[in-house]
Amino acid sequence: MKVALITGASRGIGAATATALARAGWAVCINYIEQTEKAEALVEALRAEGCAAICHQADVADREAVFAMVARVERELGPVDLLVSNAGIAEQRQFQDISPAWWERMLAVDLGGAFHCAQAVLGHMLHEHSGCMIFVSSIWGGHGASCETAYASAKHGLIGLGRSLAAELAPSGIRVNVVAPGVIDTDMVQVLGRETLDDLARNVIPMGRLGRPEEIARAIVYLADEASYTTGQVLSCDGGFFI
Repeated sequence: MKVALITGASRGIGAATATALARAGWAVCINYIEQTEKAEALVEALRAEGCAAICHQADVADREAVFAMVARVERELGPVDLLVSNAGIAEQRQFQDISPAWWERMLAVDLGGAFHCAQAVLGHMLHEHSGCMIFVSSIWGGHGASCETAYASAKHGLIGLGRSLAAELAPSGIRVNVVAPGVIDTDMVQVLGRETLDDLARNVIPMGRLGRPEEIARAIVYLADEASYTTGQVLSCDGGFFI
């Protein structure tokens, strides 16, 4: 059975991705940092469906914790064939209000976490000349956003990391791609307020609605299972927000 590690997977896009991959036949590790009850409930639900699943608490910004997590996955499920680097934090702040500590934390989680996880799983992939990594960026990583400087910078870095790794690892049979979600109806975007979200849906997003976590999950499953000749690409899932 193929093994997938999904970071930031206790809720939202990560949880939807873990669910979709498990139902597609992958053994999954659900990484989380705080939402223990949600992560354990998801594991229980997936096991009830006959899927192989575990959860593991780790801050992806902590390199030692990441390597310990991957070691556990290897012991209990097997070597990681697919990394979905989804863990991230976000907060709107004007640029002049960003403290050095917040800037460093944002990059440590949203970009550094992908770096640590990719290095932790890479050894097995290189040995097998096979594997797949998918980094979850954002449309703001490609276009920038007012009051989202730190977040957009980190997500832009993920695009650079994904494309660069794709070029470096393609000769070793390893594919690396990036998914860039638009405005997805998750806990993370609720800070914008319902009025703003409804206005975005009506007046900005051509498809006239917010995206659903399950729709991003299906794009990730496609890149993992079907897109065998695709690497170094950024797949925007934004309802036409940027065309």
